[in-house]
Amino acid sequence: MKPVKWLFHPISVFIFSVTALVVSLFLYIYWYVGVSSGLRAAMVRFNLEQDQVFAADTWVVILVLSMLIGTILLGIFIIFVFSQKTMQLYRLQNNFINNFTHELKTPVTSLQLYLQTFSKHELARADQLKYIQYMLLDVNRLTENINRMLNLAKLESKSYMGEFIVCDVVKTINRFVEENVHLFKACRIVVHAPENATVYQHVNRHLFEMLLMNFLTNAIKYNDAKFPQVDIFIESGRKQTRIRFVDNGIGFDRKEMKKIFRKFYQIGRSDDMTAKGSGLGLHLVQNIARLHKGRVVAESPGRGKGSTFTLVLPALE
Repeated sequence: MKPVKWLFHPISVFIFSVTALVVSLFLYIYWYVGVSSGLRAAMVRFNLEQDQVFAADTWVVILVLSMLIGTILLGIFIIFVFSQKTMQLYRLQNNFINNFTHELKTPVTSLQLYLQTFSKHELARADQLKYIQYMLLDVNRLTENINRMLNLAKLESKSYMGEFIVCDVVKTINRFVEENVHLFKACRIVVHAPENATVYQHVNRHLFEMLLMNFLTNAIKYNDAKFPQVDIFIESGRKQTRIRFVDNGIGFDRKEMKKIFRKFYQIGRSDDMTAKGSGLGLHLVQNIARLHKGRVVAESPGRGKGSTFTLVLPALE
């Protein structure tokens, strides 16, 4: 444990606070008895006035005690803040467990039902193929959730070992959309790029595609419009490359702008809306952006007015 982190650990802060309290009480008693008896003896010996002797030493005692009490109050405040953050994290984890359990249980229950149907009934080949397609969708859903958890664990532990290459992000995004068009059938995706221009970036292709998948699936999942739409704007500058994902989804309030990237946070948990997803997607996206030395910025005019997620990456030198 690093020295700075060790000093601010709640147990260390608590020990320092209690120690400061005990020392302050001890010193108060010690100084009071010692100074009082010593000063009285000096007053008698030199025939001094009481006000002339007590003033300076009294202020020293007050100053030292004030510093000790300030240390105690600071320690109590740090412990209070830490306990509040711990409670908030506990609530978010509890929400995550409930929703992620649902994300896992739903496809498993569906698979079980289809398998029971296969075992109890003779089905025509057309029905078999239909049910097999449903089962494959459930398996893909399970695989996606499991991979998301595993990838997040790797990113947070700094153990992800991937190759970074220089590629044209315009072609990469277009190819990704074309290859996964079957996943976005219900959504209109339009890529807006500079005409006759290539935008090169130093990226890990696997992680970059994972980021794209999260942005696009979120735009569909958090969308009540009849025809979901995502516009991807690619803007290249001298110092930065900005990739904006603009959707017509449910949007979010201004107060949620910084919270949505927190681990386990889910839009809609604190109000009448129904929270969706596991609360890991945007946290994963932000981690991927940081691994590329960039960041993701979220904006929304408000609930029901869509949202914009901007990936900001340093320009290729």
